[in-house]
Amino acid sequence: MDWCHYRFRSVWNLPAPPATVYDTLERAEDYARWWLQVREVTAIGERDGTVRLRSLLPYDLVITAAERRRDPGRGILEISMTGDLEGWARWTVTAAGGGARAVYDQEVDVHKPLMRRLAVPGRPLFLLNHALMMRAGRRGLAAYLRSGLNERRPDL
Repeated sequence: MDWCHYRFRSVWNLPAPPATVYDTLERAEDYARWWLQVREVTAIGERDGTVRLRSLLPYDLVITAAERRRDPGRGILEISMTGDLEGWARWTVTAAGGGARAVYDQEVDVHKPLMRRLAVPGRPLFLLNHALMMRAGRRGLAAYLRSGLNERRPDL
């Protein structure tokens, strides 16, 4: 077993139409507005940027994200990641009941030296840290969607 390799899946049921959820998830530059653990997003180009993350544990993760796939018709947003984590992440947004379901899949290898040194004893904490981050993200996005702040407004 590679103790520095992780696969995650989170399913978020959200109170908005799939197109609205997709449109909101597509705007990574706004994630810090609704997801507390996303501390900073900085664009590098039109389709890539850096992201600084911090959840419960006292360390930051910094990644460079590059768009791999954007398919509004299928509700798919996918990125590749390099930096403290290397791998990929994908949102898949579909209709569910009266709202949307956003499925987040991620497969990464940890490159952050501290996390690599603590790979075996720290793994349960790293998994918990990720779960808490995802729970907070779901709650933050649901509140953001209900508030209407996610709606694009024409420039004045």
